[in-house]
Amino acid sequence: MSQKSSNEMWGGRFASGPDAIMEEINASIDFDKRLYREDIQGSKAHAEMLGARGIISAEDAARIVEGLEQIEGEIESGSFTFSRQLEDIHMNVESRLAELIGPAAGRLHTARSRNDQVALDFRLHVRAALQTLEAKLTDFLAALLDKAEAHAETVMPGFTHLQVAQPVTFGHHCLAYVEMAARDRSRCRDALRRLDECPLGAAALAGTGFAIDRHMVAEALGFSTPTRNSLDTVSDRDFALEFLSLAAISATHLSRLAEEIVIWSTPQFGFVRLSDAFSTGSSIMPQKRNPDAAELVRAKPGRINGALISLLTVMKGLPLTYSKDMQEDKQQVFDAIDSLSLALAAATGMIRDLQVNAEAMRKAAGHGYSTATDLADYLVRELGLPFREAHHVTGRAVSLAEGSGLGLEELPLDVLKSLDGRIGEGVYAVLGVDASVRSRTSFGGTAPDNVRQQVAYWRQRLASE
Repeated sequence: MSQKSSNEMWGGRFASGPDAIMEEINASIDFDKRLYREDIQGSKAHAEMLGARGIISAEDAARIVEGLEQIEGEIESGSFTFSRQLEDIHMNVESRLAELIGPAAGRLHTARSRNDQVALDFRLHVRAALQTLEAKLTDFLAALLDKAEAHAETVMPGFTHLQVAQPVTFGHHCLAYVEMAARDRSRCRDALRRLDECPLGAAALAGTGFAIDRHMVAEALGFSTPTRNSLDTVSDRDFALEFLSLAAISATHLSRLAEEIVIWSTPQFGFVRLSDAFSTGSSIMPQKRNPDAAELVRAKPGRINGALISLLTVMKGLPLTYSKDMQEDKQQVFDAIDSLSLALAAATGMIRDLQVNAEAMRKAAGHGYSTATDLADYLVRELGLPFREAHHVTGRAVSLAEGSGLGLEELPLDVLKSLDGRIGEGVYAVLGVDASVRSRTSFGGTAPDNVRQQVAYWRQRLASE
């Protein structure tokens, strides 16, 4: 494939081409070649519209579409040669099209600019990324729901401040991440609704005098409507910022889960065991099983948060409309797409393969006087004490148990009666961890029946959506 200079592509305005430094800073083909499918898709829709409107001949439109399809095949087969001298994906495709079909290729750029062209390409790419992310989140939700259902009755400690607080079930814990992932999924859908406008036809910034049909192009490309203001169209990157924002939130959720897996898989906890597929060994310590997949998922928000801040900083001082600064919008988004996609795949795999040590979880659930609140509730419910007084009595019981090296459920009845003579044998029914989780029947609580109901709710909701 022959190469046209950047100067030739710009036209007659400049007497000489850019020097090496300018070429290096100006070229984007090294990363925006990733947009080739979107660029060709948009160009085909534009050419067909130009032909339908009589702006170019039907013959030229057909030749352009045929040539674009050949170029797409060349790129996908690896036979296409990308040129940095041609700056970007748009010029690379157009140059090759000229080689294939001759002067008719020059008609393709009628009534458009690289400004609205790149806005379209990028928007199409982010749309596809959001659709893929939504599907991956659905898979992740399914894995969490399977694990929640299997462990609806598996008792574990619930934590605040990373201290044992109250008994919960592992199924309930998994459902907490279901809620997070479902919000992430809903943010994808919200972003897709706002992104659903086609930029092509805004041209450089002011629209065009050609009698184009923007609605035809929008429909051909799967958008519900064209954008409504040409100035905003070529300068808008909200869709990219919104993607990065929701990606940062989703990655944060995955990171929190990964952190818990790292903690739970330590010998000190021993709550879970990662499969060999998501663990590595040590180069010098043969006994080690390192949760590297979880640790790498935990690290991903660093990259994605950085991408969000980077693009916010690029956009924050730009006057309308397009500025070359906006060439710096894509690498961060591309990296975030790849990072989040990989993190989600790893998290889904880890959850599916996770082996749960129910005995270790249940034993730990009783540590730290985790049923103290159950004792306070008993004093309120059975003896009619005000909660603040019941809280005080329970605190004294915990102090006595701690001083004797006993659990609450091991305190003799006479010791409990010394705190309030009305306490009877029935108190022991509320001091076990199993009784504790069964009692948490309020909507959204950890009781096993609640867990099963929530699993059924989410499965039905996912199926209906």
